Amino acid sequence: MAAMTSSARPLLNRRLAEFGTTIFAEMSALAVSTGSINLGQGFPDTDGPEEIREAAVRALREGHGNQYPPGPGIPELRTAVAAHQQRRYGLSYDPDTEVLVTAGATEAIAASLLALLEPGDEVIAFEPYYDSYAACIAMAGGRRVPVTLRPHHEDAAGFRLDLDELRDAVTDRTRLLLINTPHNPTGTVLTREELRAIADLAVERDLLVVTDEVYEHLVFDDAEHLPLATFPGMRERTVTIGSAGKTFSFTGWKVGWVTAPPGLVTAVRSAKQFLTYVASGPFQYAVAEALALPDTYFEAFRADMRAKRDLLATGLAQAGFEVFRPAGTYFITTDIRPLGEADGFAFCRALPERAGVVAIPNAVFYDHREAGAPFVRFAFCQRAEVLEEAVQRLKALAG
Repeated sequence: MAAMTSSARPLLNRRLAEFGTTIFAEMSALAVSTGSINLGQGFPDTDGPEEIREAAVRALREGHGNQYPPGPGIPELRTAVAAHQQRRYGLSYDPDTEVLVTAGATEAIAASLLALLEPGDEVIAFEPYYDSYAACIAMAGGRRVPVTLRPHHEDAAGFRLDLDELRDAVTDRTRLLLINTPHNPTGTVLTREELRAIADLAVERDLLVVTDEVYEHLVFDDAEHLPLATFPGMRERTVTIGSAGKTFSFTGWKVGWVTAPPGLVTAVRSAKQFLTYVASGPFQYAVAEALALPDTYFEAFRADMRAKRDLLATGLAQAGFEVFRPAGTYFITTDIRPLGEADGFAFCRALPERAGVVAIPNAVFYDHREAGAPFVRFAFCQRAEVLEEAVQRLKALAG
């Protein structure tokens, strides 16, 4: 018989006690057990470009990256990241001192917050937010302060930021703004005016900024992705996070990066080296080649996702949802109240039996759970035939 501990103290520390098994694990298991189409978790059901996969195979065979790569990342990838930022946005970064390769964007977020926060520091983030934000802030001993993006029901134009609410949220204890654009889960892409106001506030209150821009290449229609670091006074105070997973559809490779001034990169690396130390050696060589793909790749990728967005958005509307058509990412947020529902958790847990489709309740991304209760997120990064089948199944809700 195993020995019993003599203390009644919980095994999980209080900083993480509020975080149980993620909703993604629960809903993915439900998809398997019911044979449902999984439109919950956000990863593609096809691989990215064949030439990039072959670049990874070539690196493996030639012995590149099979042992520990350099701590900051291989020079080829750091150079490619810097070239990408210069070519796309006119941002100049030194590959040797201002670029850091990470084990995906999730580690970049964790390392940034662990490095830059002291216990008790306040972090402002836009809710609904990607669930790792809350956990990483907690692990760093910070205090999260949500500013809620609110839906525009009158024209289904999406969720918008209240700049007055943002300004009012800043206190003398605020250390950092955690910005995500294009925004998961709402699909909001912050406008030039909104970003300028955020930049002015950060400069005025001397705040650090971490920007999660992993969906930078997935913006649609008239939306434009503008890195916050391009605004006056922001390059020197901004940690920008990018990722290969979302852009090249190789999410399992876990290759992300940070670009920032030397002092911030050094700080983030100080934390990162005690997390994974290094990761994804051979894949770093392949991602370096991927970042140099011609603009036609990025344009075709965006057009494909836009067509899938339109397919699923139309089907969801026909099924009776109110649809907030996203300006970016590969997620669609819907309102279930037109279906006579109000509890997203109950709706998503019942949906596999009702329609053979899995979605995610947006309330998991909120501190103010009631604000997210009627909203449900669907991912459209699947093959068109899978989305078409999901749309057919969801029609059961309408009739």
